Amino acid sequence: MLDDLNQVQLEAVTHHEGPLLIIAGAGSGKTRILTHRIAYLIKEKGVSPLNILAITFTNKAANEMKERIASLVGRVSRAMWVSTFHATCARILRQEIDRLGYSKSFVIYDNNDSKRLVSYCLRDLNIDSKRYPANKIAATISKVKNELIDAETFASRATTYVEQTVAEVYKLYQERLYQSNALDFDDLIMTTVNMFQLFPSVLDTYQERFKHILIDEYQDTNYAQYELVRLLAGKYRNICVVGDDFQSIYKFRGADIRNILEFERDYPECRVIKLEQNYRSTKTILKAANQVMQNNRARKPKHLWTENGEGELITRYQGKNEHEEATFVASEIEQMVKAGGRYKKFAVFYRTNAQSRVLEEIFLRYGVPYKIIGGLKFYDRAEIKDVLAYLRVLSNPQDTVSLKRIINVPKRGIGNTTIDKVDAYALKNNTSFYQALSNVDDIYTLSTAAQKSIKKFLALMDGIQAIKEKETLENLVRALIDQIGYLAAFEAEGTIEAENRAENVKEFVGVIKEFEEERESCDLDEFLEEISLITDIDSYDDDNNAVTLMTVHNAKGLEFDIVFIVGMEDGIFPHIRSITEADELEEERRLFYVGITRAMEKLYLCNAWSRNLWGGVNYNSASRFLHEIPPELIKDADQKVDVKAKPLSQVGIFSVGDNVYHKKFGEGRITAVKDEDQVTVFFTMEGEKTLLLSYAPLEKR
Repeated sequence: MLDDLNQVQLEAVTHHEGPLLIIAGAGSGKTRILTHRIAYLIKEKGVSPLNILAITFTNKAANEMKERIASLVGRVSRAMWVSTFHATCARILRQEIDRLGYSKSFVIYDNNDSKRLVSYCLRDLNIDSKRYPANKIAATISKVKNELIDAETFASRATTYVEQTVAEVYKLYQERLYQSNALDFDDLIMTTVNMFQLFPSVLDTYQERFKHILIDEYQDTNYAQYELVRLLAGKYRNICVVGDDFQSIYKFRGADIRNILEFERDYPECRVIKLEQNYRSTKTILKAANQVMQNNRARKPKHLWTENGEGELITRYQGKNEHEEATFVASEIEQMVKAGGRYKKFAVFYRTNAQSRVLEEIFLRYGVPYKIIGGLKFYDRAEIKDVLAYLRVLSNPQDTVSLKRIINVPKRGIGNTTIDKVDAYALKNNTSFYQALSNVDDIYTLSTAAQKSIKKFLALMDGIQAIKEKETLENLVRALIDQIGYLAAFEAEGTIEAENRAENVKEFVGVIKEFEEERESCDLDEFLEEISLITDIDSYDDDNNAVTLMTVHNAKGLEFDIVFIVGMEDGIFPHIRSITEADELEEERRLFYVGITRAMEKLYLCNAWSRNLWGGVNYNSASRFLHEIPPELIKDADQKVDVKAKPLSQVGIFSVGDNVYHKKFGEGRITAVKDEDQVTVFFTMEGEKTLLLSYAPLEKR
């Protein structure tokens, strides 16, 4: 069990009692150390598995840890607790919560349940949900619970009218949870901490039970999790935490980097072991990562090193715009694949989800298979589908599916009950849903308020329709988004998710602008047709041999042979929100460090001189992070790209009657050819499909 460990790993695994802080650098094998340490305690030190608690952050990581421990010590490991923070607390509460007046059969509300309950509280308190959106209130309640602030304490500290309003909702929300014998996700930890504080005998029981506690990813813990661990470890102090302050990137979720930076203050007798040998990356990549982190003040000094080779220099590329940047990435990947590589070895990281749109379009044009991790494809995102649905209704008011999608988006008082009544009228009178809406005065089953809301919606659409007749497509879309109040709705929600969705909507405006600039003239119908053709293309992900696209946040814990980080510009990465705040900028730098250290063999850093993003053209300087990498570690890319070229285009090679094969749709025959780039194919299994050849590679049979 110990033979294949290096000297420092061996010290971490064989430490017996007392606090232990393991600073595990990227790629240093921390999961291996955790599992071997648990196995060592059981096999060599005679610690009962019943007395060990291991906590990690995801169910997937917990299951993997269980399997590794079982492979080392056998079935005896089943007696120990290996789980997430929330699962651990739920298990404790199932045994003890009746002390607080709850039944042990309590239910757990997820985030959607919580938001729904908050909305009911707003309604019952006669609080304007437009001024105080349920999502925003729920997010605030979640945040204060993670800081272990209960409703009464929050109310006592409230000084502004907004805080007092939130306190009122928080109080009723908690009462309703109690009445429903329910806990929300944050309550699981907060209630466990409160119970330990109120009932010392219960705390003592679990301190005796868990004499050895191991916590993974300690840099990602929030205050409530910190306090839970502090209480459980308070008696025996056999606590081992593993983490890397250089990879603390979840402040927006409540993670507090001070928990790991100040561990030695909390446990002065602790032993500190640094795992600095990296088994993943080349020397060049690690030198860059080390140098970047020298610019952060809040850190525990460490220096990653490796016995791997020097490797290639980091490739630096600057394009004229985001299309040229994406084309460079696609063409580089294609060249390396032709030389014997596989698509699955490549990953492309970006700072925000909105940046994926251009990458997707260029990858489709090149025929590069890709998959998106942690997010939907651009045109599949709900907010983009909403805007497209509005445009489709403007183009064709009889499009019932699109009409029903947007009639209450953003919310305007036309709920499912109203829609059902309109549907019933349309069915009874053999008319369309749109016509039924126009005859709203004749639908006597509707309330006056519902009729008024429908009339207001129709007037809104008529106004936008008038704009459509006289404005450019870009101006139409801008007016549409403004008049339906879509961005205002996201702003009112006030969450990180809402901000990301707003950025995607702004990015969609950029799509329209580019579409018009590429053509001398175009109309709405032409645009909708092209979008429908692009979004009907195969995802190229059937065999998982695909390039991975993801945000840098989602890349943590993963590794790839070759990594591209795009959008390396001030205002993009680091994000515009972070540039003026020192702490925020340091977190952005840690995020960049995470991106760098995902690469095993080769790293590309790319930016664009100008970028259409969030509906406007940005001229940002190259990211300050690029200047923090020693120039001797970097080489400039010498490849020039032509963004108008379609390297894998099949323009002009097909004729009517040709037998073809498509990866998703199977065998078919060409039935029509239009403009040499668009064909109609009758597929044996899927029927007729119209495809753009530059986006949908076909094989001749």
